[in-house]
Amino acid sequence: MSFILRRFGFYFTAFLIAISFNFMLPRLMPGDPVEALFAAAQGRMDPAQMDAVREMYGFLDGNIFEQYLAYMKSVFTLDLGPSVLMFPVGVADVIAMALPWTMFLALGSLIVALIIGVSIGTYASYHRNGFFGQVVPPVLAFISNFPYIVTALLLFYVFGLKLDLLPLAYTYDPSLDPGFNWEFISSVAKHAVLPVGSMVLVGIATWVFNMRNAMINVLGEDYVTMAEAKGLSDMRVMSRYAGRNAILPVATAIAMAIGFSFAGSIMTEVVFNYQGLGNILLKGIVARDYPLIQAILLILVTAVLTANFIADLLYVWLDPRISN
Repeated sequence: MSFILRRFGFYFTAFLIAISFNFMLPRLMPGDPVEALFAAAQGRMDPAQMDAVREMYGFLDGNIFEQYLAYMKSVFTLDLGPSVLMFPVGVADVIAMALPWTMFLALGSLIVALIIGVSIGTYASYHRNGFFGQVVPPVLAFISNFPYIVTALLLFYVFGLKLDLLPLAYTYDPSLDPGFNWEFISSVAKHAVLPVGSMVLVGIATWVFNMRNAMINVLGEDYVTMAEAKGLSDMRVMSRYAGRNAILPVATAIAMAIGFSFAGSIMTEVVFNYQGLGNILLKGIVARDYPLIQAILLILVTAVLTANFIADLLYVWLDPRISN
């Protein structure tokens, strides 16, 4: 328990530091960001809205410490103010519309790449001197060296433009009403094939080599040799003996991969016009929507820190010796 509390304190401190950087960001920019917001709104923002935005930034009367406390309160109460990009809609409402699609895209692609990559890496470690172990990992490594946007554009061109097999834009068919029915669900799945596929292709080699290298190290341990001497099947040795211990470094890599998945989803969403946080973030930057940009950056930081904390908990569960 003390280990968990220490890790929680570490990540909470990191979160406060991230909030502090977000607090200082507008103050490091030349000019007044609030005035820039007012100019971008082209007369649609009344003085009361300007005051609300100033309050969100912490531009209040008083010293810098009082402004910082006011900003912290706005973050923890989710009082993020209005969005310039979609004025007068609030930032929280804009994020609520886009966040589920980004989570579906980033986490969905990560889970698919993780399952396929760990399975291939485990099998390749057992057959590292055969055709599969010698050919498949290098081929996947070559494909994964392409940036997200290059892979997305290739799939966009081949399967969307040339073969016309899959849709090229949006999260689902705009003519459909969202609902829990087969027509809508199938439309969501069909629109997600290309963006998810591009991210899986880029990320899968990481899991293949992480699991392959970890398994090769574990396969030389005495308890694995004893399990094989008992006549246990290769599948049981791989899953129950070697796999459980080899998965430890992979569990830690998952946390870092979440950050890369969110970063990759930004470019992928732009290519396929996928209506997630990445697409909204790009539009927010063009529109100089500072409240929206800050809120999305905080979400990304929070997602990475939370994933790292969960990875620590998972590590303790897999190897209880760590908590001692």
